[in-house]
Amino acid sequence: MQPHRWTPPPTPDRARAKRSTPPLPPVTRFELPGTGPEDVVRTPDGKVIAGLASGAIVSVDPLDGSVRKLANTGGRPLGLHADADGSLLICDFARGLLRLDPDGTLEVLVDEVDGERLAFASNVVRDIDGTIYFSASSARYPLDQWMGDLLEHSGTGRLFRRDLSGKVETLVDGLQFANGVVLAPDRSCVLVAETGAYRVTRYWLTGPRAGTHDRLIENLPGFPDNMALGSDGLVWITLPAPRDALLDRLLPLPGVLRRVVWSLPAWARPKPPRTVWVLAVDFEGTVVHDLQTEGTDYAMVTGIVEHEGTLYLGSLTESAIAVTSVPA
Repeated sequence: MQPHRWTPPPTPDRARAKRSTPPLPPVTRFELPGTGPEDVVRTPDGKVIAGLASGAIVSVDPLDGSVRKLANTGGRPLGLHADADGSLLICDFARGLLRLDPDGTLEVLVDEVDGERLAFASNVVRDIDGTIYFSASSARYPLDQWMGDLLEHSGTGRLFRRDLSGKVETLVDGLQFANGVVLAPDRSCVLVAETGAYRVTRYWLTGPRAGTHDRLIENLPGFPDNMALGSDGLVWITLPAPRDALLDRLLPLPGVLRRVVWSLPAWARPKPPRTVWVLAVDFEGTVVHDLQTEGTDYAMVTGIVEHEGTLYLGSLTESAIAVTSVPA
């Protein structure tokens, strides 16, 4: 571990609450033949797609909860994007950026960038012109050691663009555990969540600020993970856990203290509390929905789809997709 010092912004009071007002309604579980549906996407015909820890890509019919296996990546699928033609883009931790065709053909689109293996491909979205934007969370830590990246705070996450020729360009580097990616409906900007910095970064694609980046929203009360553009035009953000008071205290201090924490056996390290928490913000960064409830029936929410007021949730650790709704 090579810890970098960082002084986080003061923790919002909201981080200490366990439920919102109104709270997120109770969830219904659609059980899966495996664990870890880290991200979820909705296809044009209404199915919900998820990738499991086993490598399986599964399709769930929300009308009856039936599950159909589509493929197996042979790695660990994370972020997904469903195209109108029935194909699927897959960020696979082990294999890179993949495309799954409707006939079951699996193609590797990107497995290296600038001559180096693409590590920890995280989330992806495609523009209508075929351009693909995707993130990589960490160049130093594997998926099962994600907490190490947050402790180290070395900022090796990146946001990429792949054009129609297959050329890959780094748009932003130095990101703190780059995660969810959203393209604005007007194609003016692309957003990327920085889990380790409690913020969403905005890269401008058009206008006078094109080619630069700033922040859409900062000082979030939890760790932002995957994001999705809702049918309501809002950016839905998952918060798998609230801010951690110990981590915020350690980050500005000498790195030896974080090395001590990292040297502890896994069972002795602090565990994120169980919660179900999602936010929705507009493209000005204003919070429109803040929905949370206790993690009694579900927890560690890392994926989300909003469609006409229904919320489909994915989780890094659960064995189900959860369904709930936006309170009236």
